[in-house]
Amino acid sequence: MRRGTQLLLDHADLTIFGGQKVGIIGRNGTGKTSLFRLLMGELHADTGELDMPKDLRKAQMLQETAGTSRAALDYVIDGDGRFRILEKQLAEAEAAHDDHRVAKLHGELDGMDAWSIRNRAEQLLSGLGFGTQEFEKPVNAFSGGWRIRLNLAQALMTPSDLLLLDEPTNHLDLEATLWLQQWLRRYPGTLLLVSHDRSFLDRVVTHIASFENRKLFLYRGNYSDYEKQKAERLAQQQAAYEKQQARRKDIENFVRRFRAKATKARQAQSRLKELARMEEVAPAHVDSPFQFSFRDPDKLPPSLLACDSISFGYDKPLITDFSLNIRAESRIGLLGANGQGKSTLLKVLAGQLALMAGEVTRNDYLRIGYSAQHQVDELDGAATPMQLIQRLEPGVREQEVRNFLGGFDFRGDRVTETIGHFSGGEKTRLALALVVWQKPNLLLMDEPTNHLDLEMCHSLEMALQGFPGAMILVSHDRHLLGNTVDSFLLVKNGKLEVFEGDLDDYEQSLLGQDKKDAAKSAPPASADTTKQAPSAGLNKAPAGLNKKEQRQQSAERRKELQPLRDRLKRVEREIEKCQQARMEIEVKLSDATIYDENFKDELNIVLFDQARLSSRLQSLEEEWLVLSESLEGA
Repeated sequence: MRRGTQLLLDHADLTIFGGQKVGIIGRNGTGKTSLFRLLMGELHADTGELDMPKDLRKAQMLQETAGTSRAALDYVIDGDGRFRILEKQLAEAEAAHDDHRVAKLHGELDGMDAWSIRNRAEQLLSGLGFGTQEFEKPVNAFSGGWRIRLNLAQALMTPSDLLLLDEPTNHLDLEATLWLQQWLRRYPGTLLLVSHDRSFLDRVVTHIASFENRKLFLYRGNYSDYEKQKAERLAQQQAAYEKQQARRKDIENFVRRFRAKATKARQAQSRLKELARMEEVAPAHVDSPFQFSFRDPDKLPPSLLACDSISFGYDKPLITDFSLNIRAESRIGLLGANGQGKSTLLKVLAGQLALMAGEVTRNDYLRIGYSAQHQVDELDGAATPMQLIQRLEPGVREQEVRNFLGGFDFRGDRVTETIGHFSGGEKTRLALALVVWQKPNLLLMDEPTNHLDLEMCHSLEMALQGFPGAMILVSHDRHLLGNTVDSFLLVKNGKLEVFEGDLDDYEQSLLGQDKKDAAKSAPPASADTTKQAPSAGLNKAPAGLNKKEQRQQSAERRKELQPLRDRLKRVEREIEKCQQARMEIEVKLSDATIYDENFKDELNIVLFDQARLSSRLQSLEEEWLVLSESLEGA
């Protein structure tokens, strides 16, 4: 398969079975989107064959949305084309008073559960972060990122056997990403997913299809499994290479002998676990074209920036009465749904938005590196990468700039080409390079992995781990957050507070939010019941305690409950492992060859494993329920 003069795939083979969930990975430009267009019939292979069932129902997520005045809810329902056809035919039959036709159409609509379609569309919109007041809002009133969410909702609404999603989390916050993750795990069809979010891939897919040297390699398991398997394959290749070199040396020595006769810090302690994993899978990234690190800042004072009782927003405050001291060692992740004020806070700290109240004090030596979501749109399209660096530092040597940009995979003529026709991923890399060049001592990063491929995300993670300054990071990428920050701030309901816990705790709090909301909406207790209720609960401090004593009591309570939380996490991890193993067994059972007489013994083993896993999973889920209820009661 070619794209213009570029050969993307050369005699590539790939077989996907029904029900598999496959992550499609590869560097930007290798052909992932072209592969999707091939499967949708928009492109054709130059040679070879593509075999798909003729009646296969396909759905894909569109990357662009034309402006339309159609209501968001109707736009999502449009994804079910069959429903729209029957709806139109029913209206025509009713207008013609064709009772027989009306009855028949009602039967077909009943068969496809059409009467719940509006409710299903509303659930999709709510899960992806739309408020109920936005359901009837016209599509052209939404920004580009929210239109992409509408495209995603429409794709999920489309009845399909094969679902193609290209970077679905790019414009999602962590809350919506977790919701989508749960939705896709329940999706019964075949899923092909392009994503740079390795945590998302780890929790959703059962296989990885990797673009490597114009071929397609299929790996069993999730992204972490892929890294290990690829590392093993590369290690085997290296062993074969070394053996070949040894043999070559033997031959050369033999010829020579008889011819003569005839004539190769600071954040390390907090990341030892990640370091161990990195060392294990390092060979999987040995051929990455991205090799860069943050330059040491000229000065790194102990205190960089202090916020004193600040309030900020636009027409009205998003966050009120917030104080924060950012020190040289601060590494903070911001949590909270879109629209709560995470990006706005970064703008305030960067000095791009005025305060409504309070004061921000900046150290004289503060040097901010601000990576905004839409920074790529502000790049001068008529300039070259070389010119943009030279504007930051006039007089810098050309070779120094070339060496620096090479770490971001801008080499040769690409350094002197105008960036107007660069891809979104290339512009994002260039914008990041400009931030790195300025040697900041405080990084403010808003979704820095959007439009980057997995190799670049991996290199960014490594660079951030070695960054010597302070950092505040907004990202839906849980792996990046978990391995680069030390503490979290939660932005919610106009307040910004320290979040006690890790990302697993936050994920569980989000997944349990629906249950909490249901409890909040329950009818209030009667006056008599209220009078009989205990005046102090387990988490409520007795009257008369000061704030320090209350904090101490809360800390002691958290300590008492920690073993329960730890056991709950272990059970959840075991459940996930069992679910993954069961999916792999289901994949094996979907292969018709296993039912041949020759594979009778293997089939019996697989069926035994399936029964054992189902029993184990049931026990774990029962234990999880008991533990969850115990924690909730506490």
